[in-house]
Amino acid sequence: MNVTELFASNVFHDEVMKNLLPKEVYKSLRKTIDEGKPLDNSISSAVANAMKDWAVSKGATHYTHWFQPLTNLTAEKHDSFIEPDGDKVILQLTGKNLIVGEPDASSFPSGGTRATAAARGYTAWDPTSPAFVKEGTLYIPTVFVSYTGETLDKKAPLLKAMTALDLQAKRLLKLFGIECRKVSTTVGPEQEYFLVDEEVFNQRKDLVLTGRTLFGAPPSRGQELEDHYFGALKTRIADFMRDLDETLWSYGIFAKTKHNEAAPAQHELAPVFTTMNVAVDSNQLTMELMKKVAKKHGLVCLLHEKPFEGVNGSGKHNNWSLSTDGGLNLLDPGETPENNPLFMLVLACVIAAVDNYQGILRASVASAGNDHRLGADEAPPAIISVYLGDQLGALVDSIVYSRQYVPKKAVPGSIGVPESPIFPIDTTDRNRTSPFAFTGNKFEFRMLGSQASVADPNIVLNTIVAQAFSEAVEALEGAKDFTKACKAYTEKLLKEHYRIIFNYNGYGPDWEPEAERRGLLNNKTTADAVPEFFKREAIDVFVRQGVYTEKEVIARANIALENYTKTINIEALTMIEMAQKDIFPAVNAYVTELCSAIVAKRAVSEKLAVNADMVLAEKLSTVNDAMMAAVDKLEKDLFEVPAGEVPASQVMAHVIVPDMEEVRRCADKLEKLTASSHWPYPTYTDLMYSVR
Repeated sequence: MNVTELFASNVFHDEVMKNLLPKEVYKSLRKTIDEGKPLDNSISSAVANAMKDWAVSKGATHYTHWFQPLTNLTAEKHDSFIEPDGDKVILQLTGKNLIVGEPDASSFPSGGTRATAAARGYTAWDPTSPAFVKEGTLYIPTVFVSYTGETLDKKAPLLKAMTALDLQAKRLLKLFGIECRKVSTTVGPEQEYFLVDEEVFNQRKDLVLTGRTLFGAPPSRGQELEDHYFGALKTRIADFMRDLDETLWSYGIFAKTKHNEAAPAQHELAPVFTTMNVAVDSNQLTMELMKKVAKKHGLVCLLHEKPFEGVNGSGKHNNWSLSTDGGLNLLDPGETPENNPLFMLVLACVIAAVDNYQGILRASVASAGNDHRLGADEAPPAIISVYLGDQLGALVDSIVYSRQYVPKKAVPGSIGVPESPIFPIDTTDRNRTSPFAFTGNKFEFRMLGSQASVADPNIVLNTIVAQAFSEAVEALEGAKDFTKACKAYTEKLLKEHYRIIFNYNGYGPDWEPEAERRGLLNNKTTADAVPEFFKREAIDVFVRQGVYTEKEVIARANIALENYTKTINIEALTMIEMAQKDIFPAVNAYVTELCSAIVAKRAVSEKLAVNADMVLAEKLSTVNDAMMAAVDKLEKDLFEVPAGEVPASQVMAHVIVPDMEEVRRCADKLEKLTASSHWPYPTYTDLMYSVR
C-alpha cells in the first residue's frame, strides 16, 4: 500500500480541482474557500460538471447533499446522475443541483420552528469543505435551512461562528498593526471509543437499544492495574485499526495516533488539526466509518459516553486554536509571554469569555450520556474552570496579586544515564481533570462526549470569544497610549475573571465547595445545564455576533431537552422490560433450583448441610422482590412525567434517573449472587475481555 497515493484518493481536493477546473473557475473557487469571498454562482456549472466527471471515474452513480441535522448524526438523500435524453440517458450534475437541494424539513428536529404542514427546507453547498465519493455516491457537504430561513443544522451556525471570530480577531489584530486576510479556528478532536465482540453485543438488549449497559456488576478485574493504557494491541484490534486508518486516509482524514485507552476494550484515535468546519465534517465521517469498519471485523464500536459503569467513559477532547493565514498562532505565548502583549490580551479575552458564558459552554456538551461520564475517570467535573499551568498561572497570579513574576524556563531533562538522550522539560504540566486547559499553544476543551457533534461546543466557543474580542476592540480603539491601555485592559480582565482559573485537582473534595464560594456554576445534569440557553445574556451574545436568531437559540435548547427526555425514557422502558422479562424470572428459577436442592438434600439425610443454600435463596428472593418494587416505582413515576421540555427533563433527571439507579443497584447485586448458568445476559467480563 502506498499511503501517499491512498491519502484523499476519494476526495475532490485542491489538486483535483486545479487539474479539472478551468483556471479562472479554480481561482474564483479558491477565493471563496481561502478568503471567505461570496460564491460566484456563474462558476457552479463548471464545478458541477468537473465534480460529476471525477465522481463517475470513481464509480459513483449518485450524488447526495450531506448535511448535519440537529440529531448529532448526518443525513443524506441520494439522487442518480441520470437524466433522460430521448430513448437514452446521460449523466449530469447541474450547477443548480450542486448548489441547492430540497429535503423535507419537517421530519427533522426543529424545536417547534417547523410543522408537518410546513415541510419545505433547503440544503446549500458548503464549498469550504471538500466533496468525496463513498460507496458509489458523491457526497456534497451542505448546510440545511428552512423555507423561512431558520438554520436547521449544525453546519450553518458553525460557519457563522467562524466568520464572527474571524471578523473580530482581525479587528483586534489591527490594533497591533497586524493585517491578514483570514483568522482561522482549527480543531483536532480526539475520539475515544470501545470495541466489543458483535456476537456478545447482540445478546445485550440494553446495548442494542440504548448504547450503554443499564445493568452490569463490576468485573473482578477492571482498570485498576492500569495495564491496558498504551498496552500492546490485540490482533483483532490491530487489524481493525489498520483497516480504519487506511479507510480514513482515503477520505483525507488526518488520522495520526491510535492506542489503547485506560479501560479494558477502550481505545482512542487522534487526528491532526484542521480548519474547524472540515474537522467537524471529518469527525462525523470518522464516527460513521468506525462503526462500519468494526462490523467488518466482527466487532461493534460503542461511542456512548459511558457504556460501562465503574471504568473510564469516553470523551472527545477538543483541541482549539487560532491562527492567521500568515501562520501567526494567537495562542502561542512565545519564550517570554510577559513581554507578549498580543498573547496576553488574547488569553485574557478567552478567560473572560469562558467565565462570562460558563453556563452555555457547559450546556453545549450536555447530554444524557455525558451526565454519566463527567466528574471521574479522567473526565473533568461539570464545573467549568480554566487551567493555565505553572508558567502562565504564575504570570497571571503576579498580575492579579501585584507581585513580582519569576519566569519559568524550559530546562533539559535526563534520567541520569549517559546513553539516554537529553529531553526538554516543559514549563508546565498537564491537568487531566481540567475542563478547559491551556496546553502550550492551544486550549483543550475536555468536556465533550464521545458521540456528540464537535460543532455545538465550537459554535459556543467561537461566539463567546468573538464577543470578548469585540469588547476589547471597543475599549481600546482610539486609545492615546495603546500600549498602556492594552496592559491595563488585560490586567482588568484577569482580575475580574480570576475566579474561573483553577490549576489544581478537579477531583479533590475541596473543589466543589470552593467553586460554589467563587460563584461558579455546577450544573451536573442536562436538565439543569441546558436552560442556561434561555437566559437573556446567552441569547444576546448569539444574536449580537450573528450566529443564531433568538428563535434559533430557544429551538436548540428545546431540542436538547426533548432529546434528553426521550433518551431517558427509552432507557427506563428498556430497563423495565429487562428486569421484568429476563432478570426476575431468571433469579426466580435459580431460587427454585436452590429450594429443590434443599428438599433433595433433606430427603437423603437430615445431617446434610443446607444453611448456605437457604441463606442464598433467602437473600436472592429478598433482593429480587426489592428490585421489582423499584421497577414498580419507576413505572409509576414514568407514567406521571409532565408535558413540556423543561418540566419533563427535570423529572427525568431528579426522579426517573434515581429510580433507575435503584433498580440497577438491586439487579447488579443479584448478578453477583446468581449462578452464571442462570444469568440471562453476558457479563462485563464477557463484554470487555472477549476480544482476543
